Amino acid sequence: MRGELRGRHAPLSFKYALWGFLSGTGSILVILTVTKMAGFPLLIGSFGASAVLLFGAAESPLAQPRNLIGGHLVSAAVAVATVSMGGEGSYALALAVGIAIFLMYLTRTIHPPGGATALIGVQCHAGPFFILLPVLSGALILLAVALFTNNVVYHRQYPKHWL
Repeated sequence: MRGELRGRHAPLSFKYALWGFLSGTGSILVILTVTKMAGFPLLIGSFGASAVLLFGAAESPLAQPRNLIGGHLVSAAVAVATVSMGGEGSYALALAVGIAIFLMYLTRTIHPPGGATALIGVQCHAGPFFILLPVLSGALILLAVALFTNNVVYHRQYPKHWL
């Protein structure tokens, strides 16, 4: 509660906002297109939150490739482990999110949407393939779109670092 009443904000940039809109929309459309081609659902709710970081705050440490991929994979693995140990219900959901945060922190892969990936995995009783489809494949699609759209214009650079 000791924070300042008003934070310092960078000036607003219409082109940054517009490019974020176009990139975020495009990234989800790419995942949906690949979903139709593959015949397997590759879109989970946490990818919407990842898109916000990748295309609205690409310079954030939480949006860098290590965090994007690692955070989703760690969290998906936690979900699969929780389900395989018979976890379901409120306590399993809460523990999966907590354990995902703990492990993402220890592995330096904090990616806030990863918490949602853990939650989604437990809710849908994820099996081992959840880690690959939809999590890894969807995260890689997001990364590919971010690498393209955040570097095709002069006012953006992504990533700031890989590891």
